[in-house]
Amino acid sequence: MENIFTGIAAYIKGLLAGAPPWVQTLGMGLMYLVGVLAFIFLNAIYLIYLERKVSAYMQQRLGPNRLGPHGLLQPVADAVKLLGKEDIIPRGADKWIFIIAPVIIFIPAVMVYAIIPFGKGMIPVDLNIGVFYFLAVASTTTIAILMGGWGANNKYALLGSMRSVAQMVSYEIPLTFSLLGVIMLAGSLQTSQIVAAQEKVWYILLQPVAFLIYFIAATAEVNRAPFDLVEGEQEIIAGPYTEYTGMRYALFYLSEYANLVSVSALAVTLFLGGWHGPWLPSWLWFLIKVYIMIFIFMWVRWTFPRIRIDHLLSFNWKVLLPLSLANILVTGVGIKIYQLLTLGRW
Repeated sequence: MENIFTGIAAYIKGLLAGAPPWVQTLGMGLMYLVGVLAFIFLNAIYLIYLERKVSAYMQQRLGPNRLGPHGLLQPVADAVKLLGKEDIIPRGADKWIFIIAPVIIFIPAVMVYAIIPFGKGMIPVDLNIGVFYFLAVASTTTIAILMGGWGANNKYALLGSMRSVAQMVSYEIPLTFSLLGVIMLAGSLQTSQIVAAQEKVWYILLQPVAFLIYFIAATAEVNRAPFDLVEGEQEIIAGPYTEYTGMRYALFYLSEYANLVSVSALAVTLFLGGWHGPWLPSWLWFLIKVYIMIFIFMWVRWTFPRIRIDHLLSFNWKVLLPLSLANILVTGVGIKIYQLLTLGRW
């Protein structure tokens, strides 16, 4: 069970052994892409079902229970419904920006998975600047949301996208700073090296404040309650998604759940020991930890009410940012004290 996926990759690599180098590189790249897309689509489809069930349990409802056993086929029915919906482009919209925004938002949602170690030896691209790559690519999501709001030529959509820019750009700063403590401890930006450094002690035990800051900032980055101000339906209908229908709307929705899985996977990689765990295969341990993180995100969403935009930004600049900077300072001092005690020098 441990080597099932690495075995498949090795078999495909063996089939391409006699081909030119560029064909081998292209073939393996396509294999990784198909694997990541399958992982994203399967997770997105059934995380929607899981979220409905979790919210129903917390609100003393039944949730989906009609289509299939325990409602398990409800996501399939939703997908068929979205495929059959009419594709409407508003008359006054900036047509090309309106059309490509859903595609652009999905691209970085897929690209960030390139540096996620799904198990021992199961990382598509082991970059030596993996964490930096993740943060850089994920930050481009803001552009697509702004394009969707601007291209729709709708006041509510534009207002929602502008709030998104303010929120996501602001919370990227403490999110990045929260990861610096982990990077200082591991001495590397390479995700595989960070996981390897947690073989004995998970970094959540050494960086609990950083983990809390990361969790709060990541909740804001993926636009989930109580920070889902991008689509505050009581105020701005659905924000930048207001004018979208059918599969264009579905791509926005799909990218939201893809981002939820990716920030959960990064949290597991940097704070929860990655694929380390006893008895079970490494990839199974990784998935278990990821789904625990996703459940906590859902738990928070269905527990706290949406907060105001001024409170949201004030909390970021006045609380999270100073706290993240203080954590970096304390971590640096702690590392130097540890070096002095163990090595006898700074």
